[in-house]
Amino acid sequence: MRILMTGGTGFMGTALAARLKGEGHDVTALGTADADLTDPRSLERFTARFERLYHLAAWTQAGDFCLKHPGEQWLINQQINTTVLSYWKRRQPQAKLIAMGSSCCYAGPDSREPSYMLGEPTPSLYTYAMTKRMLYQGLRALNAQFKLRYLCAVASTLYGPGYHTDGRQNHFIFDLIGKIIRGKELGEEVVLWGDGLQKRELIDRDDFISLLARAVDALDDDLINIGSGEQLSIKDFAAEICALVGYPPGKIRYDKSRYVGAASKCLNVDKLRALAPEVKLTPLREGLRKTIDWFYAVKAYESTPKGRGRKSSPSRSKKPRPRR
Repeated sequence: MRILMTGGTGFMGTALAARLKGEGHDVTALGTADADLTDPRSLERFTARFERLYHLAAWTQAGDFCLKHPGEQWLINQQINTTVLSYWKRRQPQAKLIAMGSSCCYAGPDSREPSYMLGEPTPSLYTYAMTKRMLYQGLRALNAQFKLRYLCAVASTLYGPGYHTDGRQNHFIFDLIGKIIRGKELGEEVVLWGDGLQKRELIDRDDFISLLARAVDALDDDLINIGSGEQLSIKDFAAEICALVGYPPGKIRYDKSRYVGAASKCLNVDKLRALAPEVKLTPLREGLRKTIDWFYAVKAYESTPKGRGRKSSPSRSKKPRPRR
């Protein structure tokens, strides 16, 4: 099968592209160096006939990035998504498009798929969430008028080896691991944002990719949540990491004055469990151990900043970053 992928050089994209290539597919994985998706003409040179398009690219980072750059996020992500959807409709109407949604689109505790477009998202994530809702509506609109096929996958936070080490703001679990290892190895104070009571959900990246493959094969013109369906508090995650690293959790200081985002983020995965009832996910401690071992192997903790994430000034020329 011939496949084109945006966001193909990110944390999710590199692993997904490798899996698809290993299965014998012909994969063209694009990063910013290959195509600036804010340019409507950027995909025109990819003239092969593709069976599938994976759209993973999005201009975002973790932490308080969305809070600081809502205007840029709206413009850049709308441009990116329009470029991809237009290319799909004009050049690749035979292809099935698999796009990434976002868990931040859910407005409250009801995270079942029919609630994806309902209510107002968390204020600090509002703009990014609405660009993801607009992407989903674009998929539905092109399906309604032109019968183009799609799947929209909503992922919880992915984790595992191979995360970026270039100084971008980290998703919470990588931030926790990096800081706690620095506390152990470098003797630095470990300071985490918030009171530690906010709750989050994780899914191992390899588990996500396997479940995504099941959904892509089984579902057309649909939206599905892909996660573990379970959440823990930041303090609980920190305690697990401390146990694996050998660092006293009582030495962690929580800074209640800093940004924490939504109080809780956990996907309802009833639909996923009905699709793949036999699947067993990687146990949390095993997944954390793999990730911690990678941090040590490549010294990724050396690029973890003391704060929750480095402050940065975004540029349109920067590479669109997949969120997962």
